Amino acid sequence: MSINRRRLLALCRKESLQIVRDPSSILVAFIMPVLLLVVMGYAINLDVDQLRLGVWRADSGAPAVRLEQALRGSTALEVRGGASKEALLERLAHGEIRGLLVIDADFSRALGQGSAAPIVLLTDGAEPNTANFVSNYVQGIWQGWLAQEGVAAAPVAVVTRAWFNPALVSRNFLVPGSIAVVMTIIGALLTSLVVAREWERGTMEALLATPITKAELLLSKILPYYGLGIIAMFICLLFSVLVMGVPWRGSLLALFLLSSLFLGSALGLGLFLSTLMRSQFNAAQAALTAAFLPAMMLSGFVFEIASMPPLLRAITHLIPARYFASALQTLYQAGNVLSILLVNGLFLLLLAAFWLILTARTLRRTLE
Repeated sequence: MSINRRRLLALCRKESLQIVRDPSSILVAFIMPVLLLVVMGYAINLDVDQLRLGVWRADSGAPAVRLEQALRGSTALEVRGGASKEALLERLAHGEIRGLLVIDADFSRALGQGSAAPIVLLTDGAEPNTANFVSNYVQGIWQGWLAQEGVAAAPVAVVTRAWFNPALVSRNFLVPGSIAVVMTIIGALLTSLVVAREWERGTMEALLATPITKAELLLSKILPYYGLGIIAMFICLLFSVLVMGVPWRGSLLALFLLSSLFLGSALGLGLFLSTLMRSQFNAAQAALTAAFLPAMMLSGFVFEIASMPPLLRAITHLIPARYFASALQTLYQAGNVLSILLVNGLFLLLLAAFWLILTARTLRRTLE
């Protein structure tokens, strides 16, 4: 397919003027990424703070008192007392507390004799994840308290270090994945309206009457929005680092190259839907459905791909957001790990080529 540079520049200029005249494109490219990143970055959080734990202490001995003080000193737990154990059980049943720790009357005596100290932790199993958090926090405090009391000195001290995310802050992992989902939505929305808009406004017939080639038309519909997508990506980067405090360890060049490959598939998907539908409303709805749901559910940034059924695991290989999320998480947390970035970049290149070729073929059938 031949490309006339002068015609291509004229078409790109026409599309750029349309972007300037149409505030929706500016809104999608510059405002929507920040809003979506704020919502997804702050709303999706796997860290649990201030878990409400009830404590019923029937023992007035010094060890029982120190254990309760250790629980109250934790920043992860909000310890609450009660008039009676039955009252605390009632609050647990109503969801007012997420767990109840019962320290029986023989706790201090049994602990002093070296026998099993009676202690019971009840959790609200209606919310399994929260129950696991409560159990893990209490067990961690319990083990630390035992070591401090010198009750059970372990022969081997285990020191745990978390690489790449030492503070174990889930936001450092979730925000890069959220950016992949946001950019999928932005990329698909930017181009989902361009061809449908030409049909709705009656300007497609004028384009068909000109000597432009299909390659020139396709490139003129992608290049201006590619520029908007790159700007939106760097807006997300600046906002995530400067406002949300997510560390950045990769290179901007690697981010630019991977984002370019990813935008090829995202913009291609939107343009493909725009060539199939001559209504801007229908094209936008299809783009949101086709872009958001697969990227959110099957990219692996929230739900672990390894735990999915085999069929869904196979489908995830067709989702560009899976590879872009993995690449972004690597760039943010680990830096330029080429063994990961190159594999993800290769798959993004293949998917971008697939969507652009499919769009070109569909556009040819539509024009002819």
